Amino acid sequence: MQRITYRVKVSAQGAKRRISYLLRPSKRLLHTKSNIVPAVAPIKVARFAKTNFSKTKKLAQVSSIAMLSLPAESLMTMGAPIPAYDHVMLENTLTIAAVPGDSTYFATDGFQHGFGYDLVRSYADELGVKIDLKAYASEEAALRALKSGDADMALTTASTQLKSQLSLSSVNVSCGYDASLTKNGLHPKVSWTFNSANDPLSQKASYFLCDSMKLEHTQKLAAFYNQNLLKDAYSQDHFKKTLTEKLPDYQSSFQEQARNYNHDWELLVAMGYQESHLNANAVSPTGVRGIMMLTNNTAKAMGVSDRVDPYQSIGGGARYLEQVKEDFADVPKTDRIWFALAGYNMGPNAVKSIQRKLRAQGIDDKSWANIYAYLSENRASNSRYGQAMHYVSNIRSYLETIKTQTV
Repeated sequence: MQRITYRVKVSAQGAKRRISYLLRPSKRLLHTKSNIVPAVAPIKVARFAKTNFSKTKKLAQVSSIAMLSLPAESLMTMGAPIPAYDHVMLENTLTIAAVPGDSTYFATDGFQHGFGYDLVRSYADELGVKIDLKAYASEEAALRALKSGDADMALTTASTQLKSQLSLSSVNVSCGYDASLTKNGLHPKVSWTFNSANDPLSQKASYFLCDSMKLEHTQKLAAFYNQNLLKDAYSQDHFKKTLTEKLPDYQSSFQEQARNYNHDWELLVAMGYQESHLNANAVSPTGVRGIMMLTNNTAKAMGVSDRVDPYQSIGGGARYLEQVKEDFADVPKTDRIWFALAGYNMGPNAVKSIQRKLRAQGIDDKSWANIYAYLSENRASNSRYGQAMHYVSNIRSYLETIKTQTV
C-alpha cells in the first residue's frame, strides 16, 4: 500500500463536527484548500490586452507552430486580444477556473483529483503544459473569471443560459454522450468553457474530447468516479452511524499513525471502514483480523504483534500503504494513490502484472483509468480483479464523503 502525499491539520473538535454532518440531506459542497474566490468578480480588461511589443513577437512565434492554423485576421496585433491558446503555450500553464463538485474536482491539502479534473489533466498533458487550478464559490464567479481574463478556461456544470448571457462558448466533456455520466451519478452537463469558439484552445479541446479514443477514456473515468455508492438510505445511515459511534474511540490512533507515515488520517479512516467497518475485533474466514484486516504475514512484516490492537493495526496498515506506494514511484502523483490502494488489496506484483499486459498492447500503464478498466473488463475471469476494483472506488467514495460533508 502507499502513502498519500498530503497532510491534513484538523482538530478533534473539527473532526467531530464533520462526522455529525456526514451525509446530511443538504446540497454537498466540496471542501478544498484552494483559495476560493467567494464573490463574483467584476469583469475587467483582459490581461491579454496589456502585452508589450517583445512579448507580441514571442506570441506570434507560438501561433506559427500551433497545431491548428489561425486565420490571418486572428493574428496578434497591437492592442488586440491574444488568443488564449497562445497565452497558454507562452506561459506553459493552463489556468482553470473551477467550482468544486463531485463531478468536477475534489481537492484537499494539495491532493487534487476528480472526474472533470482528470480530464483537464489529460488535455494539459497533450498540450505539454502545467495546470493552475483556481477554485471559485459559484458557477457565475468562475465564468466571470474566465470572461475577465483571469483564466484560460472554466470547468463547471453551469447552465447553457448563464454561459450564453456571458457570451461564452463551451463543450460538454461527454461530447453528447450524457448517459455515460448520469448512469454513474455524475452531472450530465460537466463542461469546459472558453471565451471564444474560434480560439485554438477551444477548437483543440473539442477535438480532444470528441475523439473516439478519448471518449472511451472519458467513460472509463466516469466509471471509476461513480457517485452512487452512498446514495441509498441504508448505506448512508450505516456509514454515518459507524463514524459517529466508533470513530471517536480510534480517532487519535488514526491521526498519530497518519503523522508517523505522512498520510491523511481520513484516508486511513476510509480504508478502515472499507476493511472492517472500524471493528477492532473483526476477523474474516481467511484469517485476516483487526481494523485494517491484516494478514498474519503482513502483520509480522510490519512489526505488528497484536492485530486486534487498534493502534498497532492502524499503524501496520499505514506502514504497508507507505511501502506499496514506493513500489509505484514512477506513476504520476495524481494517480499513485489508486495504484497503491489496489496494491494494498491484491498485492503490488498483481498490479504490476496488469501494467505489463497493458504495455504490451501499447496502452498507457501508468494511467489509473486504464488499470481500472482492465480490472472491470476481466473481473469475470478473476475474482481478485473485481475485489480490487471495488476496494479502490469504495475508499475513494468514503474519503470524498468524509472530506466534503462539512459544517
